[in-house]
Amino acid sequence: MKILQYCQHVLGVGHFFRTLEILRALSDHEVILVTGGDRVAADLPPHVREVRLPALMMDADFKALHSGDEAASVEAVQAERKRRFFEIFKETAPDLFLVELYPFGRKKFRFELDPVLAGIRDGALPPCRTACSLRDILVEKDDAASYENRVVKTLNRWFDALLIHADPKLIRLEETFSRVADLDVEIVYTGFVTPQPAPDARERVRRSLGIGEDEKLIVASAGGGKVGAPLLEATVAAFPLMDGAEKARLRVFTGPYMDDDTVERLRSRAGDRVSVSRFTSDFLSHLAAADLSVSMAGYNTSMNLLAARVPALVRPFAQNREQRLRAERLIGLGAAMRVLENEDLSPDRLARLMADELGRDERPEVPVDLDGAARTARWVEGLSSR
Repeated sequence: MKILQYCQHVLGVGHFFRTLEILRALSDHEVILVTGGDRVAADLPPHVREVRLPALMMDADFKALHSGDEAASVEAVQAERKRRFFEIFKETAPDLFLVELYPFGRKKFRFELDPVLAGIRDGALPPCRTACSLRDILVEKDDAASYENRVVKTLNRWFDALLIHADPKLIRLEETFSRVADLDVEIVYTGFVTPQPAPDARERVRRSLGIGEDEKLIVASAGGGKVGAPLLEATVAAFPLMDGAEKARLRVFTGPYMDDDTVERLRSRAGDRVSVSRFTSDFLSHLAAADLSVSMAGYNTSMNLLAARVPALVRPFAQNREQRLRAERLIGLGAAMRVLENEDLSPDRLARLMADELGRDERPEVPVDLDGAARTARWVEGLSSR
């Protein structure tokens, strides 16, 4: 089967890496991955071919688009993207069109998505099945009624299926989208999408870092890095104040998009037992090797924490409900997590919290389905028999 996957990340890299994990599971198929955000340093599986549209990204307030090319206006980039995307679809003629998030999000990209979706239905483009690939929790909208009406109309008009990458034991779509009953498309809960660490990940990483059996490893991270700098700065400041710091290491991953000044400031404040890097392609193995994680509470990071079974201090992104709701639900199911509030980011207090969490002996499993990529692949396999 030939699959065309559209994935447009605008601020972080979570959407991209969740999509990539799903595509890895589709190894028996030919996949064309259409992207249009900042380039992400990631190795693609051999069956996946990436086609990049001219870059468009969103500002930190999610208010306006900006062009990845300073010499090109947003309007010019939009026109070129619309033309190229339509041609890509016509040339590849996929059997399945997977659309990440839209129409639940990425409204500002409907200028290129709606013409393709309409073309599939009216015959201007080769016919194929169309499915929306959606994460667990939707962010709140200012005009919820208008938003939900548009989503329902778009899904029912142009889509065949909705794949929700979540476990309904944790949260159901209707908790953040009230019009689920009005959807006429097939709805599938796939389970959460995350890779699993290799069995030897903990020993391998700790050995490579020279960490002894009597030492503790803390991993602090900020996803893509466009937000989360205050959390990392607080963690670096708290670490030397922590009881047992002389027998601990701190590995900080800023994310590829954190600004250079902040990264250099973190490096200048790092002591002998602290290292600061932008990115690692082996992040999950570092979590498996860690005794504590300090991070945001995005989808990918949260699922990585569960897969690695590492105790965690999480600081939810405050702009919307998504990360806090996910973290609180996971804690309710027994996840070894604690939510950090504003007052917890003072160095003295954070140092105490970090030391307390390092005292945990258990690495509990949380009873949620983490097999979302494989279940998505099985759903795709089933299409051939319909």
